[in-house]
Amino acid sequence: MSGHGVDELVTSRKPGCPGLELVLVPRARDLGGFEVRRALPARERRMVGPFIFWDQMGAAQLAPGTGLDVRPHPHIGLSTLTYLFEGEVFHRDSLGNEIAIRPGELNWMTAGRGIVHSERTPQALRPAGSRLFGIQSWVALRKEDEQGPPSFVHHDADELPVLDGEGKVVRIIAGELLGKRSPVATSSPMFYADVELEAGASVPLDPDYEERAIYTVSGRIEIAGDTFEPAQLLVFRPGDRITITAVGPARFMMLGGEPMDGPRHIWWNFVASSRELIERAKDDWRAGRFDPVPNETEFIPLPDEPPRPVTYP
Repeated sequence: MSGHGVDELVTSRKPGCPGLELVLVPRARDLGGFEVRRALPARERRMVGPFIFWDQMGAAQLAPGTGLDVRPHPHIGLSTLTYLFEGEVFHRDSLGNEIAIRPGELNWMTAGRGIVHSERTPQALRPAGSRLFGIQSWVALRKEDEQGPPSFVHHDADELPVLDGEGKVVRIIAGELLGKRSPVATSSPMFYADVELEAGASVPLDPDYEERAIYTVSGRIEIAGDTFEPAQLLVFRPGDRITITAVGPARFMMLGGEPMDGPRHIWWNFVASSRELIERAKDDWRAGRFDPVPNETEFIPLPDEPPRPVTYP
């Protein structure tokens, strides 16, 4: 998806639970019949570990004859993670990759010094309409990696490690958590997991990383006596062992990692450790110096009135 800077529609509250630092509640924005909730970046919290951007897409029922059409657009200095609960998205990029992503699978695209991609509903799904529900997130790269070569990897659902038992299913999407490690290579220490709990089941979130959060997807959960509804980003304090229990059947994402190696600037779809890299990327996209996406003729122009540049410590 394409970024638009800090979301002004996030509300926050201080939780009663002592292990929680902040609860962010992104409001739904209607993009022409398709709702998006942006939890990161927010004024109250810019990043969690290397996660610098977090969008919930849907859940949405796309009307017959329509579909998602995110035209080719550029990125630098980040990895994008597309993860679906429902539906299907077809990915094309300037490296020549063309692949569909389905629920439980992982598309991990690393922009490095520059990549262009598009995301569209497959043509076969458009006549009858289709469901779409998932998370689009960006992970900032360390300084030593942000100008590296772009790359793309896809992992099927059965390639990602899963912990299954005692009323819980935990799929490790990226990084390491609960003794399991994802096959995808990451720029910095991090974790990202999809957790499904039966009613009454629990899962721990140990203090293995300094910055940790969960994003509630469906159902209600309980933490130290506080209950939380879907579509909330719960940011935890460092050092505390957290236990999350499902009030009823529930699903949420675990995310976080170590703090970044210095501030990050974000402008439109670009993330970088210096404003100079942002300005160079703007000039390159405006001048057509990014590699094109094969089999695509459209593109998203550089914004005429771009979002205000923001620096994240």
